[in-house]
Amino acid sequence: MTRIIAGGAGSLTLRVPKSGTRPTSDRVREALFSSLQSRGLVDDTSVADLYAGTGALGLEAASRGAVEVVLVDRAPAAATACRENARAVQQRVKGVRIDVFAQPVLGFLRGTVRTFDLVFIDPPYDVAETEITEVLETLTPKLTPDAVVVVERSKRSPEPTWPAGLEPFSKRSYGETVAWEAVVAAG
Repeated sequence: MTRIIAGGAGSLTLRVPKSGTRPTSDRVREALFSSLQSRGLVDDTSVADLYAGTGALGLEAASRGAVEVVLVDRAPAAATACRENARAVQQRVKGVRIDVFAQPVLGFLRGTVRTFDLVFIDPPYDVAETEITEVLETLTPKLTPDAVVVVERSKRSPEPTWPAGLEPFSKRSYGETVAWEAVVAAG
């Protein structure tokens, strides 16, 4: 069972497609968001959840104070789950804008003019590292000056190749999962 951990939609159970997604565990999301919130990185932010699956990461941010959330996943079942989960969160958290895009992540990034303060990149483990690198390169110009990017992968995956403009500052392991964090490089 996947659920929202805390905030206005806390304890809400999320719809999960029967196959094709690997939702971030409650334990990992709780630890990740505890760290992000302690640094003031969630309230009043614009968030992108790329390879969203159920939308759990972006919707957790919405529940905890983000004002705008974008969920992107090309799989039809995942996009449907994201839409249903977004509606459920919006019933509990008034005023948050949540948009779902059923398209490939790179296509979304190339076509959007939005900017983001916090971005979660949690692709299926079989997504090639070259695609992650291209996503990071395409994303970087769409980040606000103090933005944070979180990349979640298997602990067997190499560290992402960070493009110019992003500086890694944290790596945390949670069982089989590792989360790397990077911040927009100063000047």
